[in-house]
Amino acid sequence: MIALLRVFAVVIFAIVMFVFGCGYCLLSPRNPKHVFTFGRLFGKMSRVFGIKLDLRIPEDAYTRGQHIYIANHQNNWDLFTVSSAVTPKVVTVGKKSLAWLPLFGQLYWLTGNILIDRANRSKAVGTIDQVVDNMKSSDVSVWMFPEGTRSRGRGLLPFKTGAFHAAIGAQVGVIPIVCSSTDGIKLNRWDNGHVIVEMLPPVTTEGYRKEQVRELANLCREQMVTKLAELDSEVKQLNQAGKKAVN
Repeated sequence: MIALLRVFAVVIFAIVMFVFGCGYCLLSPRNPKHVFTFGRLFGKMSRVFGIKLDLRIPEDAYTRGQHIYIANHQNNWDLFTVSSAVTPKVVTVGKKSLAWLPLFGQLYWLTGNILIDRANRSKAVGTIDQVVDNMKSSDVSVWMFPEGTRSRGRGLLPFKTGAFHAAIGAQVGVIPIVCSSTDGIKLNRWDNGHVIVEMLPPVTTEGYRKEQVRELANLCREQMVTKLAELDSEVKQLNQAGKKAVN
């Protein structure tokens, strides 16, 4: 019954977001400000799924200027957890196939996000070059998932280098964002416990050359692996404390 109610709530939310969201975006289509607006709205939906979302971002997160943001990509729950960490003037990079998802795909494109064809390596590389050019000619930052696919409970997967090529090319820092593991969330469970999303300090790309892109990727990944383990441990303690308080 709980799962059914949540599915119904998501369907209603999706329809409302599509109708009013697309209408709102059409007033200024593909404006980067929309990504922040709708990221926050999707983040608020975490409560519907019994998730206690703890967003940890520094006070200066909105005034840091241009960066490449990277985050771990776990599953569909990312839409209601990691999305809450999007800051103003940030657009995301996703697979071209997202555009064909009913309701969400069209809204994703209208809000100003970038779609790339990962199946075509030459097109993907060309898109990274476009990302660099856009960043150099504007004040927009870019958010990418360096794993390239959902991890689905397998921990942090190996990183692809696109995000780090873009960071070095645009001469901007990399800001890692880590979300605690969400593979244990169940649609039919009333209380799905705590989920922590934390923004880490920027990693400078100063001094890095294109030939060192893998070195930069490995550095960021090591930091995120360590932080993910810390957050998972903290979440486990918080959930255990919550169960004891109820009992």
